Amino acid sequence: MTDISQLRKSYERAELSEQASHADPLRQFDQWLQEAIQGQVPEPNAMTLATVGGNLRPSTRVVLIKGCDERGVVFYTNYDSRKGTELAGNPFAAVQFHWVELERVVRIEGAVEKTSAAESDAYFSSRPLDSRIGAWASPQSQVIAGRSVLVANAAKFGARFMLQPPRPPHWGGYRLVPDEWQFWQGRASRLHDRLRYALRNGAWVRERLAP
Repeated sequence: MTDISQLRKSYERAELSEQASHADPLRQFDQWLQEAIQGQVPEPNAMTLATVGGNLRPSTRVVLIKGCDERGVVFYTNYDSRKGTELAGNPFAAVQFHWVELERVVRIEGAVEKTSAAESDAYFSSRPLDSRIGAWASPQSQVIAGRSVLVANAAKFGARFMLQPPRPPHWGGYRLVPDEWQFWQGRASRLHDRLRYALRNGAWVRERLAP
C-alpha cells in the first residue's frame, strides 16, 4: 500500500476573523461561493451530502447546489434513491463544500423538506434534454444488469417523449433549512480559523470553535 502518513500541507492563503466576517451566515456563504467561482475552483457548486438511514448508518454522496436563499439550500435528485429513502425516514442532513484551492470548507446542517412541485417543474424544464431523459432512464440506487440497461432506457424514453419529457413523479428538489453553519479557513500550524453560526431564538449567534 502507498504510504500516505507523511502527506502534509501548510495552509497559509488567508484568514477568517470575526471582525471581517458577516454577521449573517448566508451573506458569508454567498461571498465565499462567489470567490470560489471567480477563482475558477473546479465545480464550486459541488457539495457532499450526508444522510442517515433507519439502520443509523450514515451515507454520503456529492450533489450540486442549485439554489440558496433565506429559505435554505436547494438540490435535486431522484426521490427513490438511497438519499431520498433516508430523508423520508429521517428528514435531517448535513452538507459540506470543500474548496481545496482556497483552503476553505463550509458545513451546513438542518432539517430537509421537499421543494414545491412548481419549483421542481421550473428547474427540470431548464435542464438539458439529455439530463431530462436521464432522470427517466436511471432507476437511481437500484441494482442493474449493466450499462446497457441505462442506454436502452434512455432510448425508450427518448422515443416516447421526444423533445418534451415531463418531470418524472419520482424526481424533484429538496431544501435543507439551516440551523447551523460552519466556516473553516486553513491556517498555518494547524491553528485553523473556524466560525460557527448557530440559530438560537430566531437569531444567528456567531462563535469561534477550536480547530
